[in-house]
Amino acid sequence: MKIIKYILISLITATLFVGCDQNFEEINANVDDPIIIPSSMIIGTSVRSMANELYSTFNGLEHGETWVQHVSMVQYNDPERYKPRVSTMDNLWNVFYTAASNANQMYLLAEDEGNDVNKGIALVIKAYCFAQLTDFYGDVPYTEALLGASEGNFTPVYDTQEVVYDGVVSLLDQAMPLLASGNGTTDSSMDILYEGDASKWMKFAASLKFRSLMRISAKKDVSSALQSLVNSGNLFSSNDDEAKVVYLSASPNANPIFETIVDGGRGEFKLAQTLVDRLIATSDPRLEVYAQPAVNTDTYVGKPSGYEESPLEGYGYDDVSSIGEKYLEATLPGYFLSYTELLFLMAEAAQKGYISGGAAAVQGYYEAGIQNSLSENGVGGEFATYNSLGGIKFDSGRALEQIGTQKWTALFCQGFEAWTEWRRTGYPVLTPAADGFISEIPSRLRYESTEVSINGVNYKAAVAQQGADELTTPIWWMK
Repeated sequence: MKIIKYILISLITATLFVGCDQNFEEINANVDDPIIIPSSMIIGTSVRSMANELYSTFNGLEHGETWVQHVSMVQYNDPERYKPRVSTMDNLWNVFYTAASNANQMYLLAEDEGNDVNKGIALVIKAYCFAQLTDFYGDVPYTEALLGASEGNFTPVYDTQEVVYDGVVSLLDQAMPLLASGNGTTDSSMDILYEGDASKWMKFAASLKFRSLMRISAKKDVSSALQSLVNSGNLFSSNDDEAKVVYLSASPNANPIFETIVDGGRGEFKLAQTLVDRLIATSDPRLEVYAQPAVNTDTYVGKPSGYEESPLEGYGYDDVSSIGEKYLEATLPGYFLSYTELLFLMAEAAQKGYISGGAAAVQGYYEAGIQNSLSENGVGGEFATYNSLGGIKFDSGRALEQIGTQKWTALFCQGFEAWTEWRRTGYPVLTPAADGFISEIPSRLRYESTEVSINGVNYKAAVAQQGADELTTPIWWMK
């Protein structure tokens, strides 16, 4: 594996370096350079790098959003037809392993500081990294992944997805008492997620654990752990708690979607016919927020997913609806986990009997998820009318389909998370894109391209263990 994946990034290594030549101490001294960096300093770099990678149009839109048919590209649409960029798959791997390595270093720095709160934050970041990695690729290096230079191991074994998820849950279990300890503080100016509020990090840890347990719930009995989280009172209780990066109003610190589509003039990203038709058919008030009227017709038009012809006749740039202005704002948040998503996860958990409350709880969480999504999109006043419509009004006989479909709708422009949850639930039922390079919607990403040569023995063992390194190989929690 590339060394950058398993050791701290060079910037942090450089700031820790201390010269040994005492003859030139006074000449070389720079009072502006820290000898030991504070652990809080690592939060911003790690959080921003992950968010930027997830919300890059060449990641979350070209792949996640087109694969779940929220977005369709009128041109340059190979990724939509299931030919992802190799650089995208490689970058996701490298960025998340680097962020996990940085979280390891943050934990060690916080330990030296006696700062339990920052140790907890470091564990949450590390857990999030590995949850994403295993959701993208399946079996990945975990137990040996971050040993690197300290242990002389640059060819780590690949662990099964079950082992990785057990590790993710364990990390979060370790993090929560540290965050609750009150021992230590976080520099609010360096914490771009929660401005130093340990109680918010606690809620993120608990809510991320809930999502992680639901992701593996078809494979393991997670009922008692889920109920314990509900009883704890530590889950998100409003939008104020959710984990999201709030971007700034101008590049290079704006939302990557804005930077590419608005600043970069890349207008090929349009609404998919699947989403537009569903929103129209259900009189969904989010349509006017998610989409802009097509220039040529002043109506809402989605492009059919796929098709080799580019642009497809009748679906040129001005024939199809662009992404709505709200979702092209520079300050659009980059979500790691939203309150709306948690509500739908809780509705599903209640429907499956993992948590208590029965049908009343299912309906309550389901309707709260819809209400919250509508309110976030500025159309909360339409809830009563929308919720009374056939197909939307709660029906216990169709509960899982309704929950999954509403979650899919609410995760608009949260590309990879929308894809991951669609892979898990199968709702709504989607027809693969036309003229695809493969005949089905991808189940995973391919491993980082140098793994076969740099970590070949373990790479081959992973392929033998999980299945071919192809987009169509289902990962453990899908089987």
